[in-house]
Amino acid sequence: MLTAPVRQIGESERRAVERLLDLDPFASAQVAERVAARGLAWWRAEGRVLGYGSRRHLESVCWLGGNLTPVLAGPQAIAAFADLLAGEERLCSSIVGRADAVLQLWERLSDTWGPARDVRANQPLLVTDAPPPVPVDPQVRRVRSGELDRLFPAAVAMYTEEVGVSPLAEDGGRGYRRRVTDMIRSGRAYARFVDGRVVFKAELAVVTRRTAQVQGVWVAPEWRGRGIATAAMAAVVADALNRVAPTVSLYVNDFNLPARRVYERCGFRPVGTLATVLF
Repeated sequence: MLTAPVRQIGESERRAVERLLDLDPFASAQVAERVAARGLAWWRAEGRVLGYGSRRHLESVCWLGGNLTPVLAGPQAIAAFADLLAGEERLCSSIVGRADAVLQLWERLSDTWGPARDVRANQPLLVTDAPPPVPVDPQVRRVRSGELDRLFPAAVAMYTEEVGVSPLAEDGGRGYRRRVTDMIRSGRAYARFVDGRVVFKAELAVVTRRTAQVQGVWVAPEWRGRGIATAAMAAVVADALNRVAPTVSLYVNDFNLPARRVYERCGFRPVGTLATVLF
């Protein structure tokens, strides 16, 4: 298979990158947020954007930072990205994006980058642009700056349960605590408190001009099965649509049937499938 050279893209091609990201605004939301906030200069962006295609016709990009994310990558682009990446040490903690691209990329990289800790091959990507068709929970609200110490244990529990490792393991949790603090400060962390404890939480982990992407949805174990998640999630969706972005999106593991039912009740519809390879 013939492939075109892959190159690192700089600020001079920012407009072309933004046009490409706009063609797949939900699957590429994490990349779009970083490009909008930091640009394409690698010393500011905390990552690199690799491009496939000519300067006149950019066909695909691949974000390489804490995550590796291919965007609009067909088989030839995947082959070209893999040829380059196979010669580099793996520094990213995951590969995430459209399932077909991620799984093809991982097939080519697994011999040199493996083994993976987990491969989640089927993660429905869901979107809504309408107010939720169910009542919202009025007790769900944005977390206030003085409530970090109340939210943080719930955030750690969610992360550990979802990812399979504790965010406290690498640096004692300092980096993760900064991230949770940033979510609170920017008005993107939501919770319901009962007697000072978090029983539901969620966050707008990614925000672009096209979508607010929800992550970190969690219900305290002792509150599961009581039916609080639908109204709580509806409150997050309603606020995000009113205040933040024209759509709300998220992706979910295919095996998480209770969560998928909650999202369906809140008006989410499928727009594709993502996959995640975790290291």
